Amino acid sequence: MSDAQQRIDELVKSNDILLFMKGTASFPQCGFSGRAIQILKACGVDTKTIKTVNVLEDDGIRQGIKEYSSWPTIPQLYIKGEFIGGSDIMMEMYESGELVQVLGTQAS
Repeated sequence: MSDAQQRIDELVKSNDILLFMKGTASFPQCGFSGRAIQILKACGVDTKTIKTVNVLEDDGIRQGIKEYSSWPTIPQLYIKGEFIGGSDIMMEMYESGELVQVLGTQAS
């Protein structure tokens, strides 16, 4: 396991809600990352409680997360160590009510 893979693994295992994204929760730097944050907010998640990793700051993480999850795009959401998916999957799960169940929150 590479250094980047080890760091990713530690982040995934040590944070209940983890979003690998472009930018930050308060300043997303792509539409899909912004959408992911809006979906989490709509699910009743306080964005201050989300651990976000700005993949634009670390190319090792940016490439490594795609290998780690076998998922080609960013953002990527992990809840309690489990890979959930990107913004399209998050939207589908939000619309069905499944994402709120997985998060254990109340939709706003």
